[in-house]
Amino acid sequence: MHEHTHTVEPGKIGRAFKIGILINLLFVIIEGSFGFAANALSLLADAGHNLSDVLGLLISWIALILTQKKRSRGRTYGFKRSSILAALFNAVFLLVAIGGILVEAVNRLHNPQPVAENDVMIVAAIGILINGFTAFLFMKDQQHDLNVKGAFLHMAADALVSVGVVVSALIIKLTQWYWLDPVVSIMIAIVIFIGAWGLLKDSVNLSLDAVPKDIALDEVEKFLLAQPTVTGIHDLHIWALSTTENALTVHVERDTLKDNNQFLQQLDHELTHHFHLSHVTIQIEEGRIADESVDHSI
Repeated sequence: MHEHTHTVEPGKIGRAFKIGILINLLFVIIEGSFGFAANALSLLADAGHNLSDVLGLLISWIALILTQKKRSRGRTYGFKRSSILAALFNAVFLLVAIGGILVEAVNRLHNPQPVAENDVMIVAAIGILINGFTAFLFMKDQQHDLNVKGAFLHMAADALVSVGVVVSALIIKLTQWYWLDPVVSIMIAIVIFIGAWGLLKDSVNLSLDAVPKDIALDEVEKFLLAQPTVTGIHDLHIWALSTTENALTVHVERDTLKDNNQFLQQLDHELTHHFHLSHVTIQIEEGRIADESVDHSI
């Protein structure tokens, strides 16, 4: 087995998680307090969601720490898969939070209540700044890690939700449409659901060893079959070890067994260079000679 690592910088992301957890926890306390005082369900719903984000950030941070632990004889891959489990937990947790928001919003639709619009707008405006800044912390690295992507999407969605809360509070102040508060809460739930569903689908797929989205299995197959002396391949498997590292195993048939070590080193280098692969295991077998009819199917 040859190992290569394509990961985000743990120290940098760790600091981003610390900052994000701290400022969002402070904001949850402020937003929740104002929500109760202003009798604003939209603020309370957003505070509840922000609290789930704090817990999600904490879980993702712990998973990031675990993925850096060295492997042992009992855990030959270490705790790398903990990042996938963290993403799955976050998705499920968000879906549960959505259910709570929807139930309360429906109850409020039947019994609309006045809202302290000025307080709501001020707190939600602060939320735009805090959530936007936290999303910025994860913007670059979210392309390379499902955990970080989950954090980024949550924070970016929260910033947009806070914009909606400001707009709805302004409209309520001008029109006295108190029913708009629970309607905005329902819209918040829909926004959260869209992000949570994508996160759930991706994390479940990785948990079930599906081919990662950033790797095209057909392209890998074509690449292997195009190598000199290769007459066929079989038992090609690609799966995620963590949210940042992918593994490949394959049996490769050659028309010669000469220079196997050099062939393996070169193929390993090419695979990890052209595809998002970190762990490559190749078994060489003596296949049919090049001038015979060759079935290239897997």
